[in-house]
Order: sequence, then structure tokens, then C-alpha cells
Amino acid sequence: MIEFHLDTRSGVAPYLQLIQQVRQALRLGLLQEGDQLPTVKEVSGALAINPNTVLKAYRELEYEGLAAARPGIGTFVTKTLAGESLAAHEQLSADLLAWYRKARQAGLDGESIDAIYQQTIRSAVQEERV
Repeated sequence: MIEFHLDTRSGVAPYLQLIQQVRQALRLGLLQEGDQLPTVKEVSGALAINPNTVLKAYRELEYEGLAAARPGIGTFVTKTLAGESLAAHEQLSADLLAWYRKARQAGLDGESIDAIYQQTIRSAVQEERV
């Protein structure tokens, strides 16, 4: 089962963070079709947020066809987003972890590592557009 977390410094609305985390878990194969999402009560209690925030996220996931509510039972995943690239995830994750450790050994803190990562992604996206 997925365990949600919120980044209060991100500037992204909590319900959108929940949606993003479900999508990410679906892409990575961490959630499969038929898996149950945590109940609204569990999520709102664990994150200390309004239950309506969780309901809004779950309704959006339903609208996108990624989840379906079963009254009295819970909300379940109805579709996966994991594609053909799922097999490559393990090696890519290992490579990224090695890069992260190398950056830490070089004395970089978390914010510096994140800045390098974000800038590299932006540059790569720009190159793809050209």
C-alpha cells in the first residue's frame, strides 16, 4: 500500500501532491490494478489534513480513470501507468543512487544536489525540443 507524504514547502496543493504520488507509484509499478488505496480517514489522519482534500484527490483519480471507489469498501486502482520501460527502472535507479552518493562524497548538500538534478533535467528537456 502507498504511504503518502506532503512537502509543505513545495507550493503544490496537498491534493495535487497526493495525485502526483499515486501517478508516480503507478508509473514505477509500485501500485498495480486492483490495489487498494489508503482510506480517506487513514490519509487525513496520518497527514493531518482535511478529509475533503483526500476526497478531492481520489475523485480526480477516478475522473482520470486511474481509481474507482467501492462504497463501504474503499478506493481501488483500476489502471496502471507502468510502460515498457519498467524493466529499465532498476538499473537506472541504481545508477542514480551511485551518482547521489558520489555527490554527497563530494560534499554537496541535499539542496545543491537537487539544484544540479533540476538544472540537468531542464537542460535535457530544452535539448529535446530543439
